[in-house]
Amino acid sequence: MSHTFLEQLWIARFVILNGLMMTVSISLLAILAGSVAGVFVGLALAYGNAVLRLVVRAYTDIIRGTPVLVLVLASYYVSSAVGVDLGPFSAGVLALAVFCSSHVGEIVRGALQAIPRGQTEAAKAIGLTFGQTFTSVLWPQALRQCLPTWVNTAAEMVKASTLLSVIGVAELLLRTQEIISRNFMSLQFYFLAGALYFIVNFGIERFGKFVERKTALPS
Repeated sequence: MSHTFLEQLWIARFVILNGLMMTVSISLLAILAGSVAGVFVGLALAYGNAVLRLVVRAYTDIIRGTPVLVLVLASYYVSSAVGVDLGPFSAGVLALAVFCSSHVGEIVRGALQAIPRGQTEAAKAIGLTFGQTFTSVLWPQALRQCLPTWVNTAAEMVKASTLLSVIGVAELLLRTQEIISRNFMSLQFYFLAGALYFIVNFGIERFGKFVERKTALPS
């Protein structure tokens, strides 16, 4: 049986590799776009005026309360209905990035609001603009608090990428299912897919640890 599995694995190696690369590409783009957008969401929640906070709060609550599958379907089908031609890949990345931004926004908001207000006032007193205060005073401290939860969110995006198969994105899970439909080796190939997802998420966790060490305060 193991010999047969190895034979089938060799036959399907490029299919699996293409699916893995698609999963990594989608997850990376969604995490990057969602993280950048999430920083602005967090800033708006922490320092925006009342109207802006209300709008952004509604955005984060609605997105966080909506299942990722619904966001994926909406990004693909609603965009087509309103005349925006998004392919499955672009629609999938958009849906995951939007979902990621709402979670990262809450993470950033909590980290920023945990910083004593006196530090912001001190920065104003020495003439720093808000942008300088954010980049030099607030963000370095907030980043250290954000990292552990951000790693969890990034891992969730990798797992959520499996839902994109419903709109035809040929990511790892869909490719695995296609292979299984030909050789009926469900257990072996699902186990392989699970191991590959673990490797991707382990890489994200290691990257988070690396950044955490680089940003840690000297002891």
